[in-house]
Amino acid sequence: MRAFALPLSLLLFTSSPFAVAQAKRFSADDLPRIVRVGSPQLSPDGKTISITVGRANLKEDRIDSELVFVDVASKTQRVMTHDRSGLGNVKWSPNGDRIAFLAQDKDRKAQIFVMPVNGGDAEQVTHSKTSIQAFTWRPDGKAFAFTAADEVPEKKDEAKFEDAFEVGNNSYLERTAAVPVHLWTIELGAQAKRLTNGAWSVPQHMAPSGPPAALEYTPDGKSLVFEKADSPITGESDSARVVVMDVASGAMHTLTNAKVAEGSASVSPDGSMVAYEYPREGHQRFEETVYVAPLTAKPGDGHDVAYALDHAVGDAQWFADGKALLLKGADGTKSRLWVQPLEGKAKAVELGALTPGASDLGKDGALAFTATDGMHPAELFYVAHLGDAPVQMTHLQTVTEGMTLGKQETVTWKSDNFTVDGVLTYPPDYTPGKKLPLVLYIHGGPTATSLETFTTASQILAAQGWLVLEPNYRGSNNEGNAFESSIINHASAAPGRDIMAGVKAIEARGIVDSSRIAVSGWSYGGQMTAWMIGAYPTMWKAAVAGAPVTDLVDQYTLSDNNVERAAGYGPSPFVGKDAMKLYAEESPITHAWAAKTPTLIMSDVGDWRVTTTQAYKLYHALKDNNVPVKFVAYPVPGHSPADPIRSRDVWRRWTAWLHQYLDEPATK
Repeated sequence: MRAFALPLSLLLFTSSPFAVAQAKRFSADDLPRIVRVGSPQLSPDGKTISITVGRANLKEDRIDSELVFVDVASKTQRVMTHDRSGLGNVKWSPNGDRIAFLAQDKDRKAQIFVMPVNGGDAEQVTHSKTSIQAFTWRPDGKAFAFTAADEVPEKKDEAKFEDAFEVGNNSYLERTAAVPVHLWTIELGAQAKRLTNGAWSVPQHMAPSGPPAALEYTPDGKSLVFEKADSPITGESDSARVVVMDVASGAMHTLTNAKVAEGSASVSPDGSMVAYEYPREGHQRFEETVYVAPLTAKPGDGHDVAYALDHAVGDAQWFADGKALLLKGADGTKSRLWVQPLEGKAKAVELGALTPGASDLGKDGALAFTATDGMHPAELFYVAHLGDAPVQMTHLQTVTEGMTLGKQETVTWKSDNFTVDGVLTYPPDYTPGKKLPLVLYIHGGPTATSLETFTTASQILAAQGWLVLEPNYRGSNNEGNAFESSIINHASAAPGRDIMAGVKAIEARGIVDSSRIAVSGWSYGGQMTAWMIGAYPTMWKAAVAGAPVTDLVDQYTLSDNNVERAAGYGPSPFVGKDAMKLYAEESPITHAWAAKTPTLIMSDVGDWRVTTTQAYKLYHALKDNNVPVKFVAYPVPGHSPADPIRSRDVWRRWTAWLHQYLDEPATK
């Protein structure tokens, strides 16, 4: 699984006695006030930063977003849009006189809109029959290229019922044949023209795997660089390769001779090179890094520019001189930016206590970025030159003002031959040395990292009066390739040992009531929760397993990226007499018979990433063995509830379940 984090809008029901007669703490009433600040984009002249600002609309159960301009010199803000549903993917025109974005039309399909920056209404440029997924300006500012799924022809009479489709490496949720995504262009004021056809497709990225595959013009406007997969089926996205297409002739060739998936291509300022994300040494389960290849008339060879850095990095942005890239990745429990020369050693960018999020590198070397710290949700920051002290440009987050939050620290411990780290969050107003319940919150992914920064999950749990440990178990992408790839063929047992060693390390501090320890997590965190209650059955007082992977065979056969799991799990479970054995050994459901822990299970019925069948299996395994269990399903698509109301319900149930079992007198 790719990285997964619960949305900021997940809210909790505060039933803890700690919330009474004490300083104000993070609560359900405060969470809807968290503002979603994202998509920073510097104008070509560097004088303005555009951002999207999203706020919860509980009446309509959605997030409403606006496009906002922030003046670099004065920090003043100007709201540019109102009542635009689905606003996102904002891009300045090449000369900075206009700004384009995606928003929904009256038929709720995403279209390109363009707005003059000095005032005036936005104009709808496209009228695509299907939602536009990504777009880019042509360098002359007179046209766009965009991607959209093919329209399915309307059938009439008897043909309406001829709807059988061939199943390949599809998600089990598919009810129709996958539709290819192709390229189009549109001149301003003209009709759109199709550029590509065929059974192949721009690859589909299902949440939480990331944004739609991007496309980019070369600086001369003659070629487009994008990703091309053999089919639109998500389980075949490992066939995605970076492709260069001559716009005039339609001729295409792959950028490199790569054997596994490439993505996130970015053309150098002079058009001579392309940076792209690719797994280290071309092994699918190794850490993701950034390669650079020459943009030539024939496929060339890529070069891993960040090999010596040995960190999972991405989000590559070119410096104006084309001699270096700005990269982002996790380093221990910190998120960092590095300046990576095409040849030479990477240098970390000093940002103090800030954890950078989305960023945009200007032509003059200025950087606009969103960031959090330990006590504050995301705001917009700016540095005129890398290495300068960051300047906070917005103060939109008033939610934590006057609030007492849980303090965090990074902790480390030994497990097998590795040094493992994690984040420990203390309850607000914690008394040193006092023994308290401990709640594990295990991150998903597994290629993700728990960071020492403002995190809703840890603050929600700590506000209940509990210690919270977020372990970066083996497979996390924060400690180099050897640590990340050591999970191959050891999907549960090895991370489980790391997590148990972390619990023992915190217990050794003398601050944990060992009779009240709970384990919880979502996605891969749900997998590890299900594993821990079976492999270590007497350890836990309670458990919460959200979207839990319990059967690796189900994950291999039914999820949206199904057979691609073989890169981490081993070869196909169906090839060879003993092939199924490894899958069974590492599947939590195999050991669930031994579990004794009262467990809350939650899952979306339309989860394409972790099939809800696995939650059903865990429910019956616990129920049949007389273990207290509750299974709550949400009747929505996606890997977790994304709307404010249902996601709030997740945390109400999560905390209420743990309170049932952790609110007991400490043992003496």
